[in-house]
Amino acid sequence: MTTDQVSNNLSSANLKIGGMSCVACANRIEKGLGKLVGVDKAVVNFAAEKATITYDGKQVSLQDLVTKVETLGFEVVKDKAEFKITGMSCVACANRVEKGLSKLSGIYSATVNFAAEKATVEYNSSEVTAEQMKIKVEKLGFSAHDIKDAEDVDREKEVRENEVGKQRFRLLLSAALSIPLLGAMVMHSLGIMGTIGHSLNNPYLQFILATPVQFVAGRQFYRGAYTALRNGSSNMDVLVALGTSAAYFYSVVNIILGIPDLYFETSAILITLIILGKLLEARAKGQTSEAIKSLMGLQAKTARVIRDGKEVDIEIEKVRVGEIIIVRPGEKVPVDGVIIEGTSAVDESMLTGESIPVDKKIDDEVVGATINKFGAFTFKATKVGKDTALSQILRIVEEAQGSKAPIQRFADIVSGYFVPTIILLAVLTFLVWYFIIDLGNLSRALINFTAVLVIACPCALGLATPTSIMVGTGKGAEHGILIKGAEHLENAHRLTAIVLDKTGTITKGKPDVTDIISVSNLTESELLSLAVRAEKKSEHPLAEAIVKFGQNQGVTMTDPDEFTAIPGYGVEAMLDGTKVLVGTRKLMGDNHIAIDRVISQVEGLEKQGKTVMLMAIDRQMVGLLAVADTIKEHSAEAVLELQQLGLEVWMMTGDNERAAQAIAKQIGITQVMAEVLPKDKAEKVKSLKSEGKVVGMVGDGINDAPALTIADVGFAIGTGTDVAIEAADITLMGGDLRGIVAAIKLSKATMNNIKQNLFWALIYNCLGVPIAAAGFLSPVIAGTAMAFSSVSVVMNALRLKGFKINQ
Repeated sequence: MTTDQVSNNLSSANLKIGGMSCVACANRIEKGLGKLVGVDKAVVNFAAEKATITYDGKQVSLQDLVTKVETLGFEVVKDKAEFKITGMSCVACANRVEKGLSKLSGIYSATVNFAAEKATVEYNSSEVTAEQMKIKVEKLGFSAHDIKDAEDVDREKEVRENEVGKQRFRLLLSAALSIPLLGAMVMHSLGIMGTIGHSLNNPYLQFILATPVQFVAGRQFYRGAYTALRNGSSNMDVLVALGTSAAYFYSVVNIILGIPDLYFETSAILITLIILGKLLEARAKGQTSEAIKSLMGLQAKTARVIRDGKEVDIEIEKVRVGEIIIVRPGEKVPVDGVIIEGTSAVDESMLTGESIPVDKKIDDEVVGATINKFGAFTFKATKVGKDTALSQILRIVEEAQGSKAPIQRFADIVSGYFVPTIILLAVLTFLVWYFIIDLGNLSRALINFTAVLVIACPCALGLATPTSIMVGTGKGAEHGILIKGAEHLENAHRLTAIVLDKTGTITKGKPDVTDIISVSNLTESELLSLAVRAEKKSEHPLAEAIVKFGQNQGVTMTDPDEFTAIPGYGVEAMLDGTKVLVGTRKLMGDNHIAIDRVISQVEGLEKQGKTVMLMAIDRQMVGLLAVADTIKEHSAEAVLELQQLGLEVWMMTGDNERAAQAIAKQIGITQVMAEVLPKDKAEKVKSLKSEGKVVGMVGDGINDAPALTIADVGFAIGTGTDVAIEAADITLMGGDLRGIVAAIKLSKATMNNIKQNLFWALIYNCLGVPIAAAGFLSPVIAGTAMAFSSVSVVMNALRLKGFKINQ
């Protein structure tokens, strides 16, 4: 998308438009944009997928144009960049980066996740570049590094380990110098002085010990505070720098004035404890992203390919689409492909969460990172690099872990006012103690001032939500539940109704022909032959069942002369000059074909849960074909568990009412939407939402995509189509409906964990600050509490790793 000034009053914008299917779409966008006040001219080029708009920037904004296009049902294609942000000390830093990036011209949205240390930005590449964004981040006092793909996980690990190493050095330095100061304080308080005690209480020795702690180990707090204040904001570093500096410089002044009250041990021990907390926090945060690391570890390192007639082991990155690859027993499948020779059983637990190996034969698909258990086979590579299933899973998990849940907005709002409020409370504490409670006692007022500053910790509040989201989405990925964003994980626990598509979701989606009944002078073989020819070009599962059955019966596969698919009704074909219809009763009724003499037979088959297709030749009913789709093994169990969770369970199908009720009865569903045309599925979901229900939709087909998008949470069966998976919010990599139950339970567990974190973070500060202000906490105890508050929140989030996904 580009914008240019074309006159003093008018600007020109070029929008890249996605989702147009024909020139009528382009005309609709043109008219819609043209109606906006301030738009002088709008031209949409369907072939170039581009809209060129001339507009008055004073009357209408660029974002208004984008919003209008999206309201019309189309997409404005935006550029997206992800950065690894280092140097943040608390959630206030993340908020500062977010606001700073958002102010750049050409930025649509910027989200910074403190726990994941990641920034996700949507922008207009013609107005702002990734390099300009990184420069902006650096001006704010942080560092930004590109995140290009899953391989950057290794670099992220290296950066984190370097940071842990630096904090470890600072901790060792500050601890070594603080221990003598701590010893001096203990001896003095107990009255145990002696030679050692007098030596340790020497003011100049304490100054020498405390100074490196303050300005070497504690340099990071001064640097962070400076950059925050320079940019007009504040963060945890400001609190630490203020509190420890007050104790340190007060002691320095007292040495100069010859006053014995020294608090070097307070500043030094505070810095030591806070560094210890940051070290433990960094280690714990590293564990929250272990799902990414474990997924990365699943990938094979090499592949055995056939080149120039020879077997050659090459690095997996060098495998090309179309190459022939050999996999032996016990080896990992290197990339995605299709078997061309051999049979085996493959462990696909990394993909579906199911531990039972899946039998594979010629023409079956295999997925990279799965394990070949028994026989050897040869396959052709169809997807390599970023296109493999594993790479797609990694991308989804990374995006989910870097996103923000709606509940995070509360923490962001609170943290925005947190540090200024604490500084104000600390100053008030000092003034009240010095001028009212303990008149003129500077030491007491200063100690309580310091305690208030260091007891408060915005980090715990900032980590409460993202750490739980990271662990929750990672846990789901380990068991074949891919959650595309934090908001979907949050929404899943709110569902009150769930709609299950029948074919391919409740059932296996691979129906078989069970009955062929002739009601004319044609034989069953002749009926089958005509039906196979009529359905040969159809992509419907029922048509595929008929064609496959015909193949097994040796029917000659010749194409129809003409073919028309009628979605939701059936097919119409011309065979050797004869018009053949195969489909529903509605199809027959629309073509004025009498079905009275076969209705009892149809109803009898439908009561058995079979789908019946009627067949007519030249407007005369000639026969029936019954097809039955097998219900998946665990469908009834999943429905029962969903109902036990309090959800209203619906089944949606294009089958007639009688056949639909027969299937529903077998799995315990009482609420059925039958005879629903593909184009009406989304409307059915919308209707349930209009009743106040929070609706989840589960499907696997292309015609389920609109309904999946409209639902509050869309679940795609991973064995379904790519379009359904792309449209859904949560993808079940296996075909087991119990994955929906697991996803909802995981959502509930994650939200409970987040609420626990937020509760303790808020209670900690709400109780800790007043107690410190009242003079009941020494700065050392306050600093200890601050240091471990963030660690406790992260450790609580890590408890989700023990969540039993199938219980």
